Amino acid sequence: MNLLRWQTPGLTAFAGLSSLRNEIDRLFDAPLSELGRASQFLTGSAPALDVYEDKDNFVVKAEVPGMEKEDIDVNLHDDILSISGERKKEKLENAQTHRTERFFGRFQRTVNLPAPVVAEKVSGQYKDGILTITLPKAEEAKPKQIDVQVN
Repeated sequence: MNLLRWQTPGLTAFAGLSSLRNEIDRLFDAPLSELGRASQFLTGSAPALDVYEDKDNFVVKAEVPGMEKEDIDVNLHDDILSISGERKKEKLENAQTHRTERFFGRFQRTVNLPAPVVAEKVSGQYKDGILTITLPKAEEAKPKQIDVQVN
């Protein structure tokens, strides 16, 4: 009988579970309104988003590589930003597919903005596969400096 010393499993044994755990954690951290998109998170069919703000703007960046700007729709309604589109599958002639990992088809992402924006001044830019949408904050949403008088 051979005795083997017990070792903790290597990192490679859990590498595939790491991204699944991150997605599950993100689902539980997300508001209930976003649970309907759970299948998109797990299948990778929705583009990754970054949302940040400075004192004057909200900025949303979405990864949509390999798309034409005509295939991307951006809508704003009641401080809800929606990005949708369709990634079209390439037509390959005289080629046999051995592996397909990239997503093709329709997608949609919706972002609830934390404060009102000025819809007429929203702008977008698409460069190197990154869609950047700048949403100027409404005046009432901007931070105000309050002077305190000392007597």
